[in-house]
Amino acid sequence: MTIITISRGSYSKGKEVAEKVAVQLGYQCLSREVILDASEYYHIPEIKLVNAIHDAPSILERLGHSKLSFIAYYQSALSRSVQKDKIVYHGLAGHLLLPEVPHVLKIRITADLDDRVAIEMERDGIPMNEARALIVRDDQERRKWTQSLYNVDPLDSFLYDLVLHIRQFTVSDAVDFICRAASLNQFQTTPGSQQKMDDLTLSTQVKATLIDAYPGITVKTDYGNVLIYIKPDLQRVRKLQEMSKSLKEKIKGINSLEVHPGGLSPPGAI
Repeated sequence: MTIITISRGSYSKGKEVAEKVAVQLGYQCLSREVILDASEYYHIPEIKLVNAIHDAPSILERLGHSKLSFIAYYQSALSRSVQKDKIVYHGLAGHLLLPEVPHVLKIRITADLDDRVAIEMERDGIPMNEARALIVRDDQERRKWTQSLYNVDPLDSFLYDLVLHIRQFTVSDAVDFICRAASLNQFQTTPGSQQKMDDLTLSTQVKATLIDAYPGITVKTDYGNVLIYIKPDLQRVRKLQEMSKSLKEKIKGINSLEVHPGGLSPPGAI
């Protein structure tokens, strides 16, 4: 089976595509549910989490928690939610928050600005110039957010396995293309790809648990063996090393845990 992530702009019909793909494949469809899970699991008011993961950096910095903490909480919740696959996720940056998992099929849905403006006008009963300004501002906010956190442009087609433009291609066409792509061998879950998903889930849980006390940490997991990379502060390193036993008791699936002070994080660390 497959995990499908759908990246979309507002009023691009990406939500409709996601829901229909889920129905056709018999998958679960997720979006806002991940926010609710992260809010409940990490005891953060939903509105704060919503603002933190959608607003641009200048606004994020004024919140009590750092933006990286909020993203770590969200990534942990998302990883847990999709761990068993058969999921269609249309929400925040799934193509970036689920890296290096071979059975993740990454989709981008686009639509003409004029078509999106027309939908906004009809939905909210507002004039064309106001609708256009709202959509352009939302697009800029999302683009700035992705560039600030991941140093990539969300409009870059190389980030996705399939980019579909809703105009000459209808919603039904898009659903058909995605379902056919999801059936390809390269997007099927294998023992190896599931291990990568399990390791990612474990890494995100460890990072989310520690990030408030240890900003800037990165985590890499291989077959349950967790490596934590932290700035070379002897006192903090020792404290974290002393926490190893309690972390293994708190977070299921940790076989071993090592703390590495200083140096660059290896490829695959989050």
